[in-house]
Amino acid sequence: MRLTFVAKDPNSNPTNSPTLYRTDRGSWLVQGFVVTDPEALAEMDIPEGESVVEIPDRMIQFFTEEGRGVAG
Repeated sequence: MRLTFVAKDPNSNPTNSPTLYRTDRGSWLVQGFVVTDPEALAEMDIPEGESVVEIPDRMIQFFTEEGRGVAG
């Protein structure tokens, strides 16, 4: 799998996490904050081998070509 860096959260200090990547498989990888809230996790059906990360709304803009400053 090849990754293309898309964006780091510009308003998060000191690590600029979460981070968003695009893959050559037509998918996205999101590095974010691990969700540990037991009530939130209980509401989801998370299979073994998967996890949940949280990203702020301000990162959604980077999921579009326009938000990444890419023409097309």
